[in-house]
Amino acid sequence: MWPRTFADRLESWSNLRRQCLVLEPELALQTINAWWFDTPWTPYHLHWDERNSWPDPWQLLDDNIYCGLARGLGIMYTIVLLDRADMQDAEMIEMGSDNLVLFDQGKYILNWDRDQIVNINLSSKKTQHCISQQQIKIEIK
Repeated sequence: MWPRTFADRLESWSNLRRQCLVLEPELALQTINAWWFDTPWTPYHLHWDERNSWPDPWQLLDDNIYCGLARGLGIMYTIVLLDRADMQDAEMIEMGSDNLVLFDQGKYILNWDRDQIVNINLSSKKTQHCISQQQIKIEIK
């Protein structure tokens, strides 16, 4: 169940990150993906064209409004703040109406399905927007 208050969401997110620090990368990614899929969904909250006004991780949790892009951004923020040496190549892309988080050069795809981090062939689809883990790291520090 998704935490009701900002303080509870912040504590739950902190526990998620602490837990994921010691998990194998694939299991950490599955855990992060599933946690963000518990968010209450709202269509069309954030937009790629307004990237300069996207909320930081704490504001995202405080706002508590999660469209597919906001959920993907939350996944990216979680990976960035883990700052694990073995988890440094995530990127979020927009493909059609999906905002996917790719990891390990697309081996894992998050923000597609709650219960699995899928490996699908995206080479035939056109990426509309993209932001790397390193770009997000610079923006939130």
